[in-house]
Amino acid sequence: MTVPLLILRDGAVARLRLNRPELHNAFDATLIAGLTDALRALADDDGVRVVVLEGEGASFSAGADLNWMRSMAAASEDENREDSLALARLMRNLDELPKPTIARVHGAAFGGGVGLIACCDIAIGASGAKFGLTEAKLGLLPAVISPYVIEAIGPRQARRLFATAEIFDAEQAHRIGLLHEVVAGEALDEAVERQIGLLLKAGPVATATAKRLVREVAAHADRDRHDTDNAALIARLRVSPEGQEGLSAFLDKRRPSWV
Repeated sequence: MTVPLLILRDGAVARLRLNRPELHNAFDATLIAGLTDALRALADDDGVRVVVLEGEGASFSAGADLNWMRSMAAASEDENREDSLALARLMRNLDELPKPTIARVHGAAFGGGVGLIACCDIAIGASGAKFGLTEAKLGLLPAVISPYVIEAIGPRQARRLFATAEIFDAEQAHRIGLLHEVVAGEALDEAVERQIGLLLKAGPVATATAKRLVREVAAHADRDRHDTDNAALIARLRVSPEGQEGLSAFLDKRRPSWV
């Protein structure tokens, strides 16, 4: 029996590889639960500094498994609510993971697959990749993933793509902010490795804290609160062991201990 999720370790780098290639890595309840459990475990693993999310075979993830969708169409509203909450927990765990995350995107990325990309801190896509928020074709909407997709691409783009369910290419995904970079397919691994190298040169605490800082600043408009909270954060970082080591290494013209 095929394991739906592979967890691969290479030093401080963990790769979560969706492993349902025959179904283009489509979601079902088992894969959602496995991904959620893996992310929770990685959050508590001090040996992991970078997490890469990728797909086996021809696609990153084609969204929901048709058999899973068929079973949920026959389920009650309460059962569908619980099922959707499980997907929401997955997205929240990925979005708030206290490690930097990279989405390595190739082939198809539809529906929930787009949600996974939007939850990652860095998204690198192959030039031939295709994207779509196709739920409206089924009379549905990408409701659970919408907070993360809207944050990534903005309300104006989301209003169009949620309503039309159109398929778009990697260049458009880059233009609207879903991808940070588009490269030729044969250069995808090199581009991902370049981002890993940059992250491993940065301070582990700093990279883990970066997404929380961005989230908190974006969440409220109180400028006085911004100033107070951000001054407190940088003060903590400056006197922390990592901050002291980083500053000392810079002044001594040497590499910090974490590199």
